[in-house]
Amino acid sequence: MTVVALVLAAGAGSRFGADKRRATLPDGRSLLAHSVERAQAVFDEVRVVLRDGERAGDFDLPTGCHVIHSPDAASGMGHSLAAGAASLQDSDAQAVAILLGDMPWIAPETLRQLDEAATASTILFPLYDGQRGHPVLFGREFWPALTQLTGDEGARAVVQAHRGRCVVVEVNDPGVLRDVDTPDALLL
Repeated sequence: MTVVALVLAAGAGSRFGADKRRATLPDGRSLLAHSVERAQAVFDEVRVVLRDGERAGDFDLPTGCHVIHSPDAASGMGHSLAAGAASLQDSDAQAVAILLGDMPWIAPETLRQLDEAATASTILFPLYDGQRGHPVLFGREFWPALTQLTGDEGARAVVQAHRGRCVVVEVNDPGVLRDVDTPDALLL
């Protein structure tokens, strides 16, 4: 089973007050670069969805990740997710892990655990302390539905339409719940 990682990083991040993708973590790397490196440590292929006109070098992203542009990113996460899913047509993977560019603390062990549990016919969520987190892994069967998303709901409609195909994997990783919405979140 192969899983391709799709890192969503085309949002405005307006609550942060600046471009949070460039925010520096204590080790000197940007928030987005750190999130992408975490994905690359586990997944053979990593694609990063950016806004139109942005390049990997703009964020010091590691080599080897493929940049996908979302021309309608300003219209919401659904558009970015659809652009990323549409790019998967050339992939042989059987599932896609949808990671958020502002979640750099997901443990590689957790990503491996999810990678091993993925199938082409399920939607997989990590569960920590009774709460569903990220990344969400969509089997290949759901990719056509992902390409149709719009607005700011992300993939909620796809998940709700296929609740019976959702699988939860319990993990011991608070990183699946921890994102960065404000500068204070970097200090925790």
